Amino acid sequence: MVSEQSEQSEVQASEVQAGEATESHDQAVPEAWSAFMREGWGDRELNLPAHPITPWAAARRARLAAAFPGERLVIPSGTYKQRANDTDYRFRADTAHAYFTGNQTSDAALVIEPDGEAVLYARPRSSRETDEFFRDRVYGELWAGRRPSGKELSDSLGLTVRHIDELDLSGTTKTRRLGEDGDLDRVASELRLVKDEWEVAELEEACHITALGFEDCIREWDNVRTYGERWIEGTFFRRARAMGNDLGYDSIVGAGQHATTLHWIDNTGPVKPDDMILLDMGVEGRNLYTADITRTLPASGSYSALHRDLYSLVLRAQEAGIAAVRPGAAFRAPHHAAIEVLAHGLSDMGLLPVSVDEALDENSKIYSRWTLHSVSHMLGMDVHDCAAAAKEAYVEGMLEEGMVLTVEPGLYFQIDDLLVPGEMRGIGIRIEDDILVTADGARNLSHELPREPDEVEEWMGRLLP
Repeated sequence: MVSEQSEQSEVQASEVQAGEATESHDQAVPEAWSAFMREGWGDRELNLPAHPITPWAAARRARLAAAFPGERLVIPSGTYKQRANDTDYRFRADTAHAYFTGNQTSDAALVIEPDGEAVLYARPRSSRETDEFFRDRVYGELWAGRRPSGKELSDSLGLTVRHIDELDLSGTTKTRRLGEDGDLDRVASELRLVKDEWEVAELEEACHITALGFEDCIREWDNVRTYGERWIEGTFFRRARAMGNDLGYDSIVGAGQHATTLHWIDNTGPVKPDDMILLDMGVEGRNLYTADITRTLPASGSYSALHRDLYSLVLRAQEAGIAAVRPGAAFRAPHHAAIEVLAHGLSDMGLLPVSVDEALDENSKIYSRWTLHSVSHMLGMDVHDCAAAAKEAYVEGMLEEGMVLTVEPGLYFQIDDLLVPGEMRGIGIRIEDDILVTADGARNLSHELPREPDEVEEWMGRLLP
């Protein structure tokens, strides 16, 4: 059992005394001003419609509770994280909390009692009985915006809502808290492995918005030529904020040799006419489901002969990986299918010092010098979703209808790799799509963005300024 005292203090860490969250440069607040600010305010309700997640979330909570009979489960939403000095990052609710409630407000906790009763303990709007609403920079309404009331949250989410100050975790009931209890973390992850209909629709929308963001970038290629990778990053972010919640992850914008760095997120380099540019970007939708799509594009709008050959090899590998996605197949089946294609391609180029069979052997895998990463990961509310799931249920498990995973093979030839021909050094290529496991195979949720080299060139030609 976790420590009740430490757990309760953490969950209730949002409690702030009147005026506590002020800064050294704030002006003094005389009693006259404080008293006057508490007078003459009307009341208003936020227009929070019924959340479409309500029936889905209730079923999820029931499955979670059934996994831990007779126990209390605590799933906090999280709080603000400091960026620098007195500035915080924009708040993003904990994935499991949002999955089981739909709530995206900070400093809340879902508590499922042993009898199955679920209560959302939340920090509601600022009270006019204290100075918080006009003095507090983190929670004050005049500083940070109007938080929903308990009734508004309850009406929207279909949950009993109580003030966070009422949370009492004392007593002898066995209590598990997300983030501190490995079994609860595991089950909460595994329940997300198979997506319901509502989740699939959310992922489809995220993929659609992401495709629009890619198109935005191509339409602004004049500025890309001037400002380089930074312009693509900023352009895509604008679409993510306009139609979604945020980026699902920091955008990877790698031109030229930067494409060989798997998680190149500095995005500070130029884009030269002869470059290939790797764009790994995804929009996180309003309900926190994210796309994860990669395309490797010719900066000029047309692939060179070498670039086309290498790109086509990666595309064939991806198609083999997607073809391996079906119910009952091993999760690793897409990886093995794609890697076999790449290994044969590397052998045909004379790069492998051993046979393909020897290179593919699990005790060798020397092909990985140029492929580096696994081909697939689960996708959902987290870009690397269900990370706490047991290996037997995830990476060593079988695919099921409703799972969503990426298929993203790549080839990366480092600028200083003396084992590859000089003209190939500094080239990185990855192609990634988001694949839904269907009853009879797979469906590409990110199909809006072209992959075939001729189609990519035609698509860019229509959009380039």
